[in-house]
Amino acid sequence: MAEKITKDQVKHVAELARLSIKEEEAEMFTNHLSAIIGYAEQLNELDTDGVEPTTHVLDLKNVMRKDEPKKWISQAEALKNAPDQQDGLFRVPSILAD
Repeated sequence: MAEKITKDQVKHVAELARLSIKEEEAEMFTNHLSAIIGYAEQLNELDTDGVEPTTHVLDLKNVMRKDEPKKWISQAEALKNAPDQQDGLFRVPSILAD
């Protein structure tokens, strides 16, 4: 069993993360983090001999549809409701500083 997380460790991590925590919050986080580590340590009790390592628990497959050409709207139809257009293109406000 690993050592219990101390309040000083919680305060140190909070300081590294630039978080301001109160004394009662440090106590709460100490208890919560210790409980989380306790739960994670239960995994060490499992017999994993003969279990192959995996990168994902589910068999992943390519779920994208086939790339097939199909009829699309014309440029004029695409620009029909554009609030601002020029030379067959959508005009948008510049976002780059000069």
